[in-house]
Amino acid sequence: MNSETAELVEDITGRVQRAVCAGDYPAIVGLQGERTLVVSDYDYLFNWATALEFEIRTAARAQANATYRWVFAVAQVWFNDGETILARPLHTAPLQPEETEVISWMSYDADDGVDYGRVLFARRPNGQPVFDDAEYFDTPMHPLHRLPGSAMHRLLMAGIPDLAAALPR
Repeated sequence: MNSETAELVEDITGRVQRAVCAGDYPAIVGLQGERTLVVSDYDYLFNWATALEFEIRTAARAQANATYRWVFAVAQVWFNDGETILARPLHTAPLQPEETEVISWMSYDADDGVDYGRVLFARRPNGQPVFDDAEYFDTPMHPLHRLPGSAMHRLLMAGIPDLAAALPR
């Protein structure tokens, strides 16, 4: 991962951290292309349909912006059984044993490809979150299609000439 992508990861995961501290759980995406844009969606974790719709809209904006680097981050609860990581929204149930609150992120750089990582966090007794530093995964990943950012990545790599024209009006 190059330093520009690492800087964008820190910026976007920092924005998610500030939102979590305020009691919000948006998906936030940073796009670097002709301009640097930041887009967010507070309904992203509501259900798969709202998540997919946001990723489609964001892919269209990324394409229109000639985006060459992006970071997609969202706060989730992870359960890691050693082979598979299961994820769910933070607001669906109290934290269970063996679950961890994280900000999961995916990055893409036209020169370096895709990277994945997380920012672990825990809560003090008063509920205030305390965040670790961003962690970058260096083991091979085999993400499922519902990993945040995966649909956006697939759309951008599909070579569709004008994603915005394909969006329903």
